[in-house]
Amino acid sequence: MTTRGETLHAPADLRGSSHGQPPTRLPLLVYVLALGTFLMGTTEFVVAGLLPEIAGDVQVSVARAGLLITVFAVGMIVGAPLMAMLTLRLPARLTLILALGIFAAGHVVVALGSSFALILGARFLTALATGAFWAVANVVAARTAGPAASSRALGVVGAGAMLANVVGVPLGAFAGQVMGWRGPFWALAVLGAAAMVLISRQVPRDTGGEKAISVRSELSALRSGRLWLALAACVTTAGGVLSTYTYISPLLTDRAGLAAGLVPLVLVGFGVGALAGFLVGGRLGDRRPYMTTIVAPAVTTVLLLAICLLSGYAGPTMVLVALLGLFGLGANPVLISLGVRFAGRAPSLGSALTVSAFNLGTAIGSWIAGLALDSPLGATGPAAVGTAIAALTLIPTIAIALTQRRRHSAAAHPQGAPAAR
Repeated sequence: MTTRGETLHAPADLRGSSHGQPPTRLPLLVYVLALGTFLMGTTEFVVAGLLPEIAGDVQVSVARAGLLITVFAVGMIVGAPLMAMLTLRLPARLTLILALGIFAAGHVVVALGSSFALILGARFLTALATGAFWAVANVVAARTAGPAASSRALGVVGAGAMLANVVGVPLGAFAGQVMGWRGPFWALAVLGAAAMVLISRQVPRDTGGEKAISVRSELSALRSGRLWLALAACVTTAGGVLSTYTYISPLLTDRAGLAAGLVPLVLVGFGVGALAGFLVGGRLGDRRPYMTTIVAPAVTTVLLLAICLLSGYAGPTMVLVALLGLFGLGANPVLISLGVRFAGRAPSLGSALTVSAFNLGTAIGSWIAGLALDSPLGATGPAAVGTAIAALTLIPTIAIALTQRRRHSAAAHPQGAPAAR
């Protein structure tokens, strides 16, 4: 097993890897890591379906209980790069096991807690562990799959979180109604402990003899302009899609005239589309990474604009929301792969920063969308905001493609050598 700080090799050209065709099957470890991200995705959003029950039990308002979601997002933004640095000298296997252990313990504290402040603190701690797991899991998955299939592997790992929106969150909300809101947190604690066992068996032990990794070496990755372009694309991708998705319910009911009872079905359609988008985007990203990161946000911008214009019609809006899930998040595994690659000798930090960037985009986008919802634009305001933010994604992704083309051309025709005509 390679060290945490080893550089992942970049494809030799703009179409993808030159190391041969991707393997037909990904290693089992990739799917085990996807199980971990499934648990992480479930715990991040399951609270949304349990807020009234939690608020009533701990005697706070529903709005105040919503801080359980906010503090988790903040913990992810801060925690992913912070924990990547704090665990820098730890083997990847140990980091993943410790993260899952803290994840499980945090859920036990929430399940037993009677103080809102204690529960809030436990959620923040869980978010730190989630950030650490996600960042290292991305690096381990990309490394295990190899350069020819790294984007596909990251697509599978990310699909675990998308599957959480389709299965984990609705199932957790249903379980909370049947057995009380603490039930899902007990279940997540048990599943987190079980995932620790799987990780300990599947992730190889470090072979030893690794070079010491310094914080200065990791931070040197921050000098990469291409890394910052990839992170900017992560922010705008998440901001464009999730600013719209956060307030999709009033759009569907107030503008499209859809019955409130049908809204969950539309959300499931979005989740299924997002799951497919991660898997398909990961496959395409191994072959044509830069084209994928340009086409996906371009189509997303068109879809969001169409939602703005056609939101008065229920049928087209439902179809557009499902397509938004498919294209809107399809470039994410490729952007993660580029972030890891452009970080050079600091792949864990690069991965962690992409996690933070996605969460930062979600926080900023949803905040601006909330302001737009209260503006004269009304229910279509968030979609209008999403359209503008999604369009901004084309700036960094096109810049990355042009930069890579220049680098490829320079490598093919060194200075002083005659260029082919």
